[in-house]
Amino acid sequence: MARSATLDRRRSGRSGRNNGVIRTYRNAVAFLDSLTNYENLPLGRRAPQSFKLARMIRLMAELKNPHRAFRSAHVAGTKGKGSTATMIASMLQANGLEVGLYTSPHLLDVRERITINGRMISEPEFARLTARVAQAARRLRNDPPTFFEALTAVAFLYFARREVDLAVLEVGLGGRLDATNVVRPEVCAVTSISLDHMQQLGATLAEIAEEKAGIFKEGVPVVSAPQATEIKKVLRRVAQKVRCPLLFSGEEIEFSSRFESSRTTGPHTQICVTTPTSHFEHLPVPLMGEHQATNCAVALGVIDQLKTRGYRIDDEAVVAGLAAVRIPGRMEIIRENPRVLVDCAHNAASVEAVMRAIGQNIALDSMVVIFGCNADKDVDGMLRVLSMAADKIIFTRSTHPRAADPGELAARYREFSGRLEQTAPALSAAMEIASKAVGREDLICITGSFYLVADAKRLLARKPRPLPREVA
Repeated sequence: MARSATLDRRRSGRSGRNNGVIRTYRNAVAFLDSLTNYENLPLGRRAPQSFKLARMIRLMAELKNPHRAFRSAHVAGTKGKGSTATMIASMLQANGLEVGLYTSPHLLDVRERITINGRMISEPEFARLTARVAQAARRLRNDPPTFFEALTAVAFLYFARREVDLAVLEVGLGGRLDATNVVRPEVCAVTSISLDHMQQLGATLAEIAEEKAGIFKEGVPVVSAPQATEIKKVLRRVAQKVRCPLLFSGEEIEFSSRFESSRTTGPHTQICVTTPTSHFEHLPVPLMGEHQATNCAVALGVIDQLKTRGYRIDDEAVVAGLAAVRIPGRMEIIRENPRVLVDCAHNAASVEAVMRAIGQNIALDSMVVIFGCNADKDVDGMLRVLSMAADKIIFTRSTHPRAADPGELAARYREFSGRLEQTAPALSAAMEIASKAVGREDLICITGSFYLVADAKRLLARKPRPLPREVA
């Protein structure tokens, strides 16, 4: 991304960016790339004091507070918040509503983060709104916005201009100091909380939960997934302090799930959810994995709360909208021969959920895992899970600046498993190794980070589909 920004600046005379004026999509991306991007900074370059809400509040004021022009639902959590936000948006869209959706990070195109009714913001519109944000940013030159803050402002301008009925907003990092936390939503959601981003959010589950609960607002209902006892105590304490209703699925919201497999529908998870306004019996979860059943229950709890706040929502349309959910990069088969599955799992709990979902839903003889993660993650936790799940593992490096060294990953893996592993300097080399090791009934699973999954989708989109060596 930084290289593309440099090229754009060199070509500014030809591409329409003169004297700092943004006129093209390429200019817009170059401007965003010029800002501090905490998603890409190396370790040690992200001081906790760099995260503050005051900067976003000033940026919103310069833009005449677009976040106050639309209603919203706000989704925080460690894992599953993107899936939950997408399910909420799809169910509302099926009810005829104009629904904005803001998620992060993206896989291949930054515009994936900003959609209305499943359609990405257009390149011309993205450029126009980014130009407005850039003008406002120049007036804040002593404390300019970050990449994420500027992009969030673009999303808010877009949703306000399009007069969406509701925008579903995924928290980027934590909650309390996240750029999205300038909104006063109709309802909040908290998905499963586990260890992640410890440098910024805290070293314990209780500290991380405190940051996530920073999105709670007085009188705004909160729907939470089931949580560990120490997390639940924090959420209940914060909810009582700010005086907001807090409902847990499995407690205040009746929720149960079961996995089954039939000849007609194949393996899938069904849930039963009862809320004050609805009862869903044996509802199929559209995404693979028991963890997605938990996310689905939270999404339905949010829909229930929106009904109580005046939204006209039909349960049959809710079921239809849920069935239409598809999310790239989540338990996604991106090649059939050999079979390659990608998933953006980036902490121990997510990796464990993916390994369990593969075992339940995909018939296979053996599984080769290609794994790469960022060095600031719970690396040991993920490696412990993989030591019990992978038949063969290849460690590699994504193109992200914070990517962990494959040799270091391999050394730490040997400590947990005592098993052999291989390393590859890049994903292309790892795929060459894996493709020679699998047959038709085997699976290659690529996981560990959004960035490795994005690399995989780019790599396999442009390469021919090789056959395994034994059937070539």
